[in-house]
Amino acid sequence: MKILVLHQYFLGRNDPGGSRYNQFVKYWEDAGHEITVVAGTVHYSTGKKEEQYKGKFIVKEKYSENVTVYRTHVSEAYNKSFLGRLWGYFSFTYSSLIAILFKIKKHDVIVVTSPPLFVGITGVLAKFLKSMPLIFEVRDLWPESAIDTGVLNNKVMIEAAYLVEKLSYKFANKINVLTPAFKTALIENKNVAEDKVTMIPNGADLDIFRPTEKQNWFREKYSLQDKFIITYMGAHGVANNLDSILNVAKKCSSLKDIVFLLVGDGMEKDRLKKRAIKEKIENVIFIDSQPKSIIPDICNASDICTAVLQKNDTFKTVYPNKVFDYMSCAKPILLGIDGVARELVEKSESGYYVDPNNSEEFKRLILKLYNDTEHLKELGKNGYKYVTQHFNRESLAKDYINEIERVVNKNV
Repeated sequence: MKILVLHQYFLGRNDPGGSRYNQFVKYWEDAGHEITVVAGTVHYSTGKKEEQYKGKFIVKEKYSENVTVYRTHVSEAYNKSFLGRLWGYFSFTYSSLIAILFKIKKHDVIVVTSPPLFVGITGVLAKFLKSMPLIFEVRDLWPESAIDTGVLNNKVMIEAAYLVEKLSYKFANKINVLTPAFKTALIENKNVAEDKVTMIPNGADLDIFRPTEKQNWFREKYSLQDKFIITYMGAHGVANNLDSILNVAKKCSSLKDIVFLLVGDGMEKDRLKKRAIKEKIENVIFIDSQPKSIIPDICNASDICTAVLQKNDTFKTVYPNKVFDYMSCAKPILLGIDGVARELVEKSESGYYVDPNNSEEFKRLILKLYNDTEHLKELGKNGYKYVTQHFNRESLAKDYINEIERVVNKNV
């Protein structure tokens, strides 16, 4: 098959960030399929545009033997403000549509993954103008998550977002969701027919993330050989609630061998660094986004890994990618996200849920694991066993291609 993927945040080789589609594309190519990806020119984590894309509207790249990537224009105002990010979304919607209509031949199917939700406009138009069946993927419940976090508060834009969502669901031949809660929300709250919805969840990159030695080069580089390390890896945005980690770090300041790592980039990072300096929170180390090849070493160097988000009902529906990465490296998890992610961690017995805004409870759980090395190891082993059995991304890629083939065959 010839598969066209529309994914604004598709990574370049070895870029930092979530690599779900990079792995899917690899496995699909190995199975003999030809893939074209249309992606943006601004990186999700850094909000920056690399030099080779500046001043260019569409850049064609050879990703591998049977995978081609078209990088299309995204405004450099993307990471500067809400209006800048909104303009970034719409600039990609326009530039990606131009690339699909005038630079790319017809494919057997188009797979559109959201957020940003506005790629649904491109997907629907491409479906009809290029006569391709459309698979629309929901990685996050937009516009609800944007509204709940305060990112989207303009009434006109909210109405427009709901309209785009409605049209995307209506005209998609199939909708893929990443969690059971998303599936329930679409069927019960959005009136989407149950047989139109499938679920291929986030999963584990077991060929990238695997358990290795804790005392590695990363600990040596940062002089952390004798430290107890609690690590957060991922975006530093408004939704990520990283103040909660600074709060618990402050509570642990008297425990000199406990160190917190915040690895990644985002709109909130500068403010968080300034807060740490102002309040003399000296047991936190900020590390910029790292190449994908280095992230497993950071994870393996850690004693505990954590994921936190703002407390709202929408985030109760998400499976964060980083949780699967942590489990793949056999690391115990302290999870500040209620809902299906909490159910995953508790069912797998890989860690504990903690109210991210309760820094005393957060500290208590850290000390519980700090003082019980055997339990620490047991939680890590439980998570690794569970993720290999239920969330192997290679198996999920096969499930996804089977769904794609059914859509294509039905459309012939």
